[in-house]
Amino acid sequence: MADVVKITLSGRVDSGNAPQTEAELFAQLEGKASAAVVIDAEKLEYISSAGLRVLLRIKKKHPQLTVTNVNPEVYDVLEMTGFTEILTVEKAYRVISVDGCEVIGEGANGKVYRLNQDIVVKTYKHADALPEIQHEREVARLALISGIPTAISYDVVKVGDSYGTVFELLNATSFAGIIANSPERFDWCVKEYADLLKKLHATVVPEGKLPHIKEDYQQRARRILPLLPDSSGKKLLDLIDTTPERNTMVHGDFHTQNIVLAGDEVLLIDMDTLSVGHPVFEFSQMYNSYIGFGEHDPAVIEKYQGFSADTAREFWYRTLCAYLGTTDKAVVTSVEDKVRCVAYTRLLDWSTRHLHPDDPDDKATLDLWKSELIELLDRVDSLDFEAAYDAAPGCHEIEVEATVENLERVIAFVEEILSGVSCPIKAKMQIDVAVEEIYINIASYAYAPGTGTAKISVELPEDPASVEITFDDSGVPYNPLTKPDPDITLSAEEREIGGLGIFMTKKTMDDVTYEYREGHNILTIKKYII
Repeated sequence: MADVVKITLSGRVDSGNAPQTEAELFAQLEGKASAAVVIDAEKLEYISSAGLRVLLRIKKKHPQLTVTNVNPEVYDVLEMTGFTEILTVEKAYRVISVDGCEVIGEGANGKVYRLNQDIVVKTYKHADALPEIQHEREVARLALISGIPTAISYDVVKVGDSYGTVFELLNATSFAGIIANSPERFDWCVKEYADLLKKLHATVVPEGKLPHIKEDYQQRARRILPLLPDSSGKKLLDLIDTTPERNTMVHGDFHTQNIVLAGDEVLLIDMDTLSVGHPVFEFSQMYNSYIGFGEHDPAVIEKYQGFSADTAREFWYRTLCAYLGTTDKAVVTSVEDKVRCVAYTRLLDWSTRHLHPDDPDDKATLDLWKSELIELLDRVDSLDFEAAYDAAPGCHEIEVEATVENLERVIAFVEEILSGVSCPIKAKMQIDVAVEEIYINIASYAYAPGTGTAKISVELPEDPASVEITFDDSGVPYNPLTKPDPDITLSAEEREIGGLGIFMTKKTMDDVTYEYREGHNILTIKKYII
């Protein structure tokens, strides 16, 4: 990498002093023919054509020439004369102070301050933040046009030794602040948080637009191999390597400090970690934000999130249930174990740079994370908590406990599959209604008063293009197709309750069949989507 020489221009550079200025600059560059040159123009007040010729001569000898901190007046001259096309020219940034400003959010790379009622600024924790800022603005724009509610920075400013990006967020309050100060809105926060997460994970991104988060975790796993027994390290690598690729968004830092309520709109901020990949990697970071970092010392969570470790644990669990669409403890615990495998991988990688094994507290924390990971690796055989979706090409399958509470999970499963095909909105709506009616019937009556499971399979035949959904339960034998259609000409007072669900299903689907086979009720619906 070429050496970099930094030099300063100040005052005026015109025909009166251009020769002297040129001599002084070249004296500083003596013996550094291959060096890249950065000219700091923060104190440059004026430049004439004679001064421009000085820059041109430097450019010829040092092609890697950058002029930084250029004020608006000087920039106009450079732009008007075409010098912004032949030199790398960076405008000066407005300088602001965040002293005394309210902190409304904090992530791994920076803090978000409120400047006034309408304006916030995200500051970065390291000085060389401009490339990162440019990246974040680009991916935030990609997220916004993809339908993810976020804020786009409209200005870049200088804050202390680093930089910040300015956003208009009217009366924005983080979810962390809402949970801490308005506990009666806890349930609302869970729902909105989980809904936004599901929307993010259902958003498809064209190849090459965002990095793959799986690659980051493969590197993390390799870095912590010296901390693990050989067999555990090998299994960890295998689990991560075999996790299915996905081209859908993950945020990478999805916690309550980065979700804000601006007016009546919920927005996702701090977009610099936006990637694509499997949700298990997203959930690992979330687990650490609410539990992992504070397992040895719960006070860490309260300091970071602004609410207690118990509240954080409850928020984590309730979010996982809402996302999965189930309160079945066995299902939730199984997914959580997969997530924790990845979470402890991230924590152990972090520990190699931030913890000191000679410190008793740090050693206790490190030992806890290591033992948890090794124990999990003994029983977890896959990180994919959507593996049932990929039973065979063109066929997708899920099995759930047949309870009303799992309806959302079933609907989400079907909608996830339909999102990958060209299904008209009207057909999709009709399919949703049919799925709900049939599943609720199974959940309410198939095993009453006990419980059992329901298997839902989706096939996507291509000739002709259609969707076939099969419901399989081992409950009481029952063929709903034999039930007489309700007389829809009767008044509400005369009409019998029930029967409308299967009636609507038969009316909207192109084919509905039933058979009782080997102790199973098997009902299949078919809808053409051409």
